[in-house]
Amino acid sequence: MTNTMGALALEFGRICSQASLPVMEVYQTNFTPEQKADRSPVTEADTRAEKVILNALRTVCPGIPVLAEEQFAAGFCPEINDVFLLVDPVDGTKEFIARNGEFTLNIALIRNGVPVAGCVYAPALERIYLGGESARAGALKPGEAVTTEGLAVIETRKSPPASGAVAVMSRSHADERTRAFATAFGATEAVSAGSSLKFCRVAEGAADIYPRFAPTMEWDTGAGHAVLNGAGGTVTQPDHSPFLYGKAAEGYRNGHFIAWAVPPR
Repeated sequence: MTNTMGALALEFGRICSQASLPVMEVYQTNFTPEQKADRSPVTEADTRAEKVILNALRTVCPGIPVLAEEQFAAGFCPEINDVFLLVDPVDGTKEFIARNGEFTLNIALIRNGVPVAGCVYAPALERIYLGGESARAGALKPGEAVTTEGLAVIETRKSPPASGAVAVMSRSHADERTRAFATAFGATEAVSAGSSLKFCRVAEGAADIYPRFAPTMEWDTGAGHAVLNGAGGTVTQPDHSPFLYGKAAEGYRNGHFIAWAVPPR
């Protein structure tokens, strides 16, 4: 495995770039969505991309257990220890089906419950985000080589604009509790985004907070969380306690969380 988390995130980016090729192949066809046992949608893009990602991770991170969404849905759950990988081959399948471009490929490394390296890649939008010791973002076409030279360092903004704070919310799962939290925080504007791009909006200084009270799984959030951590933000539970990973007893389901541009006092 590479020495720094930034270098590892770069490797994740290269893997996501290659895995996006079959994703975009499916995206450009008249595909038919299917339904998993939990009634969530899935397409051929998910299974094809996950296969590419898992094969590559065996070389990049040999011996590290991988918790991958489609394998998990098929009943395969590896024994997780203090270091493991999270893979969501297509995060935002509803956005994929709606063809609005706001879906991502996600890979994250978790160490002692904390995301320390991650990649979020939105191939239809041709934009990639990496998080390690710092965070970077830039334009990237599917299958294109990923280099640090092509990516700019991103940071969260340290205070909201004079016009008021901006809250980013799920395009598919925003509810009254989410809106009420954003209003209590002082948000005067709400913007919608799909998939892990919500974390990235906060990470790149386009929003100040992302509250989430609808269900998510660990592979939905790990990579975006890593990008936000690298950019200077954080994710906590609503009571400001740490938001951690490796929740085997909960079936790797997340509780409610808040993603912050500035860590709460």
